[in-house]
Amino acid sequence: MLAIIGGTGLTNLPNLEITNKEIVRTPYGDPSGYLTYGRIGDAVVVFLARHGYGHTLPPHEVNYRANMWALQFVGVTRVMAVNAVGGVAADMGPGVLCVPDQVIDYTYGRKHTYFEGDAPVTHIDFTNPYCNITRMLLLGAAKTVNVEVIASGTLGVTQGPRLETRAEVLKLGRDGCTMIGMTTMPEASLAREQNLAYATLALSMNHAAGLGSSADGIKLEDADAVLKVGMEKVKIILAKAVEMHAAMPADAQSGWK
Repeated sequence: MLAIIGGTGLTNLPNLEITNKEIVRTPYGDPSGYLTYGRIGDAVVVFLARHGYGHTLPPHEVNYRANMWALQFVGVTRVMAVNAVGGVAADMGPGVLCVPDQVIDYTYGRKHTYFEGDAPVTHIDFTNPYCNITRMLLLGAAKTVNVEVIASGTLGVTQGPRLETRAEVLKLGRDGCTMIGMTTMPEASLAREQNLAYATLALSMNHAAGLGSSADGIKLEDADAVLKVGMEKVKIILAKAVEMHAAMPADAQSGWK
């Protein structure tokens, strides 16, 4: 089963024909909200709003462990996450979409693993933090619906909820980040621990602090306007990706590659 995690700007899927809503209790506390089950066409999908359905949870307070555990518990095997980001690279200006292939984690203090306490010490391979099959589904869907998407990039994940300083953005750029977000970690690594085939569709809301149109500061009202337009493209891509996933052979609809 496929799940979509919506972030800033995507708290629901308007083309989702809702069939059920379920509150899942987990050993790690409550998820961000109920799981919404539904159909897009003939395809079954589960939707979860990362920040809650009223967008009340800031990035550092999202219960990532509960979210990913709940998805795995109900039978989800593949996850497409949506992230609003700030663009660092020259080609990641406002409104640009990207399916990143790498992550750098700058977060701290977040519950980031299931392997603690009495659980045996376990190391996961995180060389490639995203599932390539899920990435290819997103890229293939974008191509099919004629929406331009950058096919790779490095997402730097900061603590939030404040935005970054000019100096921090310069450092992130030197580190190799092409975009900056606040929620991909530990979401992506927890997905790996739960064997969920996870990938991200990122939308640039704005140039990161000190760059381009944000040289003198980030204009949040402009970023919100970009987000509103960009999320319409995101919804089109996701609808096609859900359809393409449903058309895959059953034995190919799960598993990390």
